[in-house]
Amino acid sequence: MSWLNIENKVVIVTGGASGIGKAIAEAFLKQGSNVIAADMNNEPPEIKGSNSNNFLYAITDVTKKSSVDAMIAKTLKKFNKIDILVNNAGINIPRLLVDSQNAGGQFELDEKVWDLVCNVNLKGVFICAQAAARQMIKQNSGVIINMSSESGLEGSEGQSVYAATKNALNSLTRSWCKELGKHNIRVVGLAPGIMEATGLRTIKYETALAYTRGISVEQLRAGYSQTTTIPLGRSGKLSEVADTACFIGSDRASYIHGITLNIAGGKTRG
Repeated sequence: MSWLNIENKVVIVTGGASGIGKAIAEAFLKQGSNVIAADMNNEPPEIKGSNSNNFLYAITDVTKKSSVDAMIAKTLKKFNKIDILVNNAGINIPRLLVDSQNAGGQFELDEKVWDLVCNVNLKGVFICAQAAARQMIKQNSGVIINMSSESGLEGSEGQSVYAATKNALNSLTRSWCKELGKHNIRVVGLAPGIMEATGLRTIKYETALAYTRGISVEQLRAGYSQTTTIPLGRSGKLSEVADTACFIGSDRASYIHGITLNIAGGKTRG
């Protein structure tokens, strides 16, 4: 038995095919857990430590209840329970509220972008949490981990709708903890700050974010290494977020409930 004692736990990770979600999936597998990676990719991801016994990939659109219900059914058919849900699936499309240089241009926030970001980051979390919680209530146990962001606490230039959805997640975490605690289900948020690069940092994303901040893509990339606002003096590692998720999902964190834990190296506005 390991210190965390999460061997054989059944863990659903949405957005588990890449980035932070993939790191979390691999970390749980390393600890002996069974993992379901739910993602939109048609091809299963290469997940370290996975095999046909401990891993299931489920193509899932978290914004559609029927898709999530199908993923939950596959999970229960293979593993018979759900111990931990990591609500990690999310989307970020940088946009300005008003583009003073190009009114109505491609980098100005519109209803289409607003609806897409809110659907994935909020509606998707609601649908997945509700579906998993129904099973957890039957078990009288479970942990729901909502992946927020430091930007949800601090705001972010050019990323207002993303930051808004992440702060809304913090409120969902606090509210659901009050509802689900009586069923022995913990709800905890994790809010990563500036992280090391992943495949999600695309040229399309960087171009949009740089435009909203009035800088070049080269200047934006140079800024990634500027960590003067982080007391620890460096960007975060995906493994540090993943390890925290494993701890929060374990009984070692059994009295941590209803908070959002900031994983940002001490970075604040001050």
